[in-house]
Amino acid sequence: MKIAVTARGDGMDAAVDPRFGRAMRFVVVDLETEERKSVDNAQNVNAAQGAGIQAAQNVARLGVEALLTGHCGPKAFRVLSAGGIKVYAGASGTVAEAVEKYKKGELAELDSADVEGHWV
Repeated sequence: MKIAVTARGDGMDAAVDPRFGRAMRFVVVDLETEERKSVDNAQNVNAAQGAGIQAAQNVARLGVEALLTGHCGPKAFRVLSAGGIKVYAGASGTVAEAVEKYKKGELAELDSADVEGHWV
């Protein structure tokens, strides 16, 4: 199973970015093989609008089944849900810490957005 984590940098030691659409990067982790890769989200960091939708479309193309983030807005949540991606909010600390919290069931799965769009 592959998951994506919003991150402020590369790798497992990077801080979790609390934003989804405007996160600097996504760290993709394959929980079975432990393979990891970092994916740039620069085109959406300063986007005037549509950052969440575009980021969600990009994450869906990565083939992940879950997203770990601090928060997720309504438009991004709809796109992720339509792609069959479960969204877990409340991720913090490093990417590695967020993945461990996910494995232990300590992150809340969202059934709707937890913030309005453009919250940061």
